[in-house]
Amino acid sequence: MSVLIDFFPLLLFFVVFKFSDIFIATGVAIVASVVQIAYLYWRKKLAATHWLSLAIIVIFGGATIALHDETYIKWKPSVLYIAFALTLLAGKLIWQRDLLRSVMKDIELPEHVWSGLTWAWAAFFVFLAILNWVVAFHMGVPTETWVTFKVWGILAILLLFALGQGLILARYLQHEPEGNES
Repeated sequence: MSVLIDFFPLLLFFVVFKFSDIFIATGVAIVASVVQIAYLYWRKKLAATHWLSLAIIVIFGGATIALHDETYIKWKPSVLYIAFALTLLAGKLIWQRDLLRSVMKDIELPEHVWSGLTWAWAAFFVFLAILNWVVAFHMGVPTETWVTFKVWGILAILLLFALGQGLILARYLQHEPEGNES
């Protein structure tokens, strides 16, 4: 259910875009993001990333609607991914903390693994930002193709990367021996 809540504005944006246009879909995504924040606040599961995402969709989505220019909404994913990367890098370089550790607080890993995980995710977010920028502005694809790529292509790449990270982390996770019942 948590994953559905996290992707609710994105999926609603995609569905509305398929039946309407980028401007109406953007407005719906802004409203859906506000609803998402309210729901997560009510459930006491609101994270800083949700606020960041809301701020960026309101700013870039609002500019798209106000100026009737789809360029701004196309920048939104790249700006969000760069913000995520900068947050991870600031945590590491300025505060000497691996912020992923606080997100994944139930997992115990060696220090060098946390560090590697932070660098890998920061680099991955930069990669996604550049990839979105290239597809949105340098491949000459129609907006419909960009929307499909933004939703399904980026999601697939994200899931594959997360799966790869999970496989790497699996060898460091400590397992309780079976039959050790109290």
